[in-house]
Amino acid sequence: MADEISTLMSNSKTKDVLLRLRNNKTVHGILKDFDIHMNLTLDNAEDISDENPVNLGTILLRGDNILSISVPTQES
Repeated sequence: MADEISTLMSNSKTKDVLLRLRNNKTVHGILKDFDIHMNLTLDNAEDISDENPVNLGTILLRGDNILSISVPTQES
């Protein structure tokens, strides 16, 4: 299972991902890197929880704060 997740995340590098966080925030950005703890680095991140998106720039999210990750669908 861990290998499948790692492969999925590796294939999603440089792509836009959508994250739901523990603090009820929703963030999207370009996945730059991740580690075994699911700590993520995002470029061009935006908090899209409210009507007016807030530009966050480059951020590091601790894996403990992430509830879910949506990755782009694989093109055939």
